[in-house]
Amino acid sequence: MGQMLKLTAADGFTFDAYRADPSGTPNGAIVVVQEIFGVNSHIRDVADGYAAAGYVAIAPGIFDRAEPGIELDYNQAGIDAGLKARAAIPIEGTLADLQAAVDAVGSAGKVGIVGYCWGGSLAFLAAAKVTGLSAAVGYYGGQIVQFLDSAPKIPTLLHFGKQDQGIPLTDVDKIRARYPEIPVHLYDAGHGFNCDQRASYDKASAELALQRTLDFFGRHHG
Repeated sequence: MGQMLKLTAADGFTFDAYRADPSGTPNGAIVVVQEIFGVNSHIRDVADGYAAAGYVAIAPGIFDRAEPGIELDYNQAGIDAGLKARAAIPIEGTLADLQAAVDAVGSAGKVGIVGYCWGGSLAFLAAAKVTGLSAAVGYYGGQIVQFLDSAPKIPTLLHFGKQDQGIPLTDVDKIRARYPEIPVHLYDAGHGFNCDQRASYDKASAELALQRTLDFFGRHHG
């Protein structure tokens, strides 16, 4: 459904992005922010899903600053390589890449952002730091507590799994206490419950979270 294209960030860095377009007039656009596994087949599938829901979807290759074209598998080797790539990239560069993605789809209407895992944390940060966005949704962002001083400037929605081994519920409590206006949903699932390529995939939780996400974008963004 989609195509790869080149984007250029404000600092001149050029990187790949995957773009999927809806069949009819778009309801707006959504930036899809990857996990630590790159813009792999799953993230492309997610972007295709948002396109099928009526949005122009774009998934920027934010790992390109470490190494172009990284696509990792959901195993320990993939996790190790993903964490290494993430650590090699300054957050300023990542935010510049997200800004370029927002700017690239602005002609479609309002632009939202949704992210998963690392991307969930970045979606929260983008809600404070990236311009041109109308709504943000974060799935199981483990670094959100580190970004709590960056207050979202747009409507934001967060999803977490109760059995997430990497994100203690005390972290979720800190987010809720700091930003009581942000809807925070908990699911009977673990980390990565949205990804049907992971052992932690939970179909019921993924479907409920997606419906809530689409409703949220529809209210604040459509």
